[in-house]
Amino acid sequence: MSNILIIKHGSLGDIAQASGAIQDIYENHPNDQIHILTTQPYVQLFKKNPMICNVILDKRLSRLNLIYLYYLIKNIKKFNFIKVFDLQNSSRSMFYKNIFFPMANYQVWSSSSTTLPKNIDKNDFDKKPVLDRFDHQLKTSGLKTLNTLKPDFNWACEDIDAIKKKFDLKKYIILFPFCSEHLTIKKWPFFNNLIKLISDKFYNQYQIVTAPGPSEIKEANSFNAKPILIDNKSINISQLATLIKDSSFIVANDTGPAHMAAHLGAKGLSLFGKHTSAYKVSIERDNFKAIQVADLNNLTAEKVFEQLILNIN
Repeated sequence: MSNILIIKHGSLGDIAQASGAIQDIYENHPNDQIHILTTQPYVQLFKKNPMICNVILDKRLSRLNLIYLYYLIKNIKKFNFIKVFDLQNSSRSMFYKNIFFPMANYQVWSSSSTTLPKNIDKNDFDKKPVLDRFDHQLKTSGLKTLNTLKPDFNWACEDIDAIKKKFDLKKYIILFPFCSEHLTIKKWPFFNNLIKLISDKFYNQYQIVTAPGPSEIKEANSFNAKPILIDNKSINISQLATLIKDSSFIVANDTGPAHMAAHLGAKGLSLFGKHTSAYKVSIERDNFKAIQVADLNNLTAEKVFEQLILNIN
């Protein structure tokens, strides 16, 4: 039995996207143990993944912190990994290659750089859909890929019967009107207008809720929807996954919960402006669709509601 390392630091949506690739790595190494190097927000989440035998914390301290790097290298080296699958494909993970396995080729260190197709520039390759890039990376590394193009994030779910009882959740629509402070270009400004259209059409047929993250709790009060909080704190990622999975419909900005919804099989819509494309981030699935516009400020609540009506049943 040998040890295999996967690198996946985050973010939340990226982890949902990578679930199929992780499953393929696991299924292609039935006699090996799969370890994952990740960051603090996702340690407990990955501990719930039955395909992962060990979670290694990367504090991602400065690259100039030689003491930290020394102990991280020492920790990594003790497992004698025979292969590394870099699913983060970042400058930091490439830095790790240079200090962990400086001479490794794609047979030892699988990344988008080491498996880059011949005669194609890295910048051009990165314009392809993210799941297609994962699929190419793993196939070039000799893996059979049955799941990479159809990630299943259901491993992240946990029982939320107590939460459903507390909030009397039966049929409900979840809205994710939030986004990172530095990515306001992703924010659609008409969620309250949409809430009114839903309420006027369905009356009490659906509850309308939000599930704010820790930094979004205050903002959640500005929407006419019930925030799902436990003791005034955000629910955890696994609780959120089940809340999304069991919902009647999702409407979200292009954020982590939208990608979770796509790969949990939930019905819903994600709203995209010019910041990126739904095609590039591989978010559209059988039940989950995207509305792509040049400017989210010009996307009306009526247009989003029209698509909700078409897809909710």
